[in-house]
Amino acid sequence: MKLNGATIPDDVVSRVLARRGTLHCFAALEPARTALVVIDLQRAFMDEAVGHAVIPAARDIVPAVNTLADAVRRAGGGVFWVKNTHDARCLDEWSVAQEMATPAMRQRRIDAMSADMAGHELWPTLDVRAEDAVVLKYRYSAFLPGASELPGMLRARGFDTVLITGTVTNVCCESSARDAMMMNFRTIMVSDANAAASQAEHDASLTAFYNVFGDVMDVDMTIGCLRGDTTAAGG
Repeated sequence: MKLNGATIPDDVVSRVLARRGTLHCFAALEPARTALVVIDLQRAFMDEAVGHAVIPAARDIVPAVNTLADAVRRAGGGVFWVKNTHDARCLDEWSVAQEMATPAMRQRRIDAMSADMAGHELWPTLDVRAEDAVVLKYRYSAFLPGASELPGMLRARGFDTVLITGTVTNVCCESSARDAMMMNFRTIMVSDANAAASQAEHDASLTAFYNVFGDVMDVDMTIGCLRGDTTAAGG
């Protein structure tokens, strides 16, 4: 299956179609119940001058994310900007992650992701509006219990469907998307509004998610579904 920004192997598509009876199980979007969740589009992941884990492709998806954010707002949905954040608890409560990095890399992350640092800022050309929400998260997944306030914020506003975008596709985005599904949110990863270190990692992540956990659509397809036109999604 060819999508803007990704390719999912035909054998996986065939298995999904046999199991679900449709290529895109969440194509019938209800805009008022749909939220765009933008993961970690911060300078730490996009700006070599202040970043610790820069993904160049993350800069390329900014126009697509802005376009989708505008469409979600116009349709009556909500937009949530999630910011990866380091604080002192991460050193003790998430010590296994510290063991998996060199001392120098741990310090680089602290210097980039602490809340008062330049790397923690959202990328400046993102179209963040006053009516949007900005949410801090303290683990890879924004939906892991205790990692952020996002699940409760979504439910309080009546959102049961989430569009996952941002970076890194196969780390914080996929982790958030899988946990969102496990928390009973209808979850869609948007192929051309996620970014990874390589196309191979990006495609593998979206393929694994589509195979079991939820739906994958591109920006044009998602906007069409928000407008009630599921034709492009095979509906």
